[in-house]
Amino acid sequence: MHRSSDTGDDHTSPWQYTLHIPNDLRAVPICRRTLGVILSAHGLPHLAEAAELVTTELVANAVTHTKGPAALRLHWSEAVLRIEVWDADPTPPRPPSPPAQDALLPEAGRGLALVKGCADGWGWYHLDSAQLSDGEGKFVWCELTEAA
Repeated sequence: MHRSSDTGDDHTSPWQYTLHIPNDLRAVPICRRTLGVILSAHGLPHLAEAAELVTTELVANAVTHTKGPAALRLHWSEAVLRIEVWDADPTPPRPPSPPAQDALLPEAGRGLALVKGCADGWGWYHLDSAQLSDGEGKFVWCELTEAA
């Protein structure tokens, strides 16, 4: 895991962590627990429940629907926690279903709708080999504000 931070460790100082993970479903609870420890260490345990939920969905999607490695990146700045999950597949994520249809969907396939409902914002962006040394891929991200 890589950590970069400005000076100071209180919840007002910016920080960033990156956790590189294999394509393995066991990475999901490891990422969730690591996130909980990081948030607690930075005085942000009140964000843990929502952050762990959306991280679980994003990491599970990355290791379930792709064949390569993945990475979890956490960034805190200006009272916003940005959670990004990278995978090597450049295919865009499927947009969440409209709320009226959520009740009709099986549990699998509702992950991004759950992320959309819990986060203050979400999206994705494509990376090409010029931006990423490991080749192409995408980041799927969401943001949680401290007021959440």
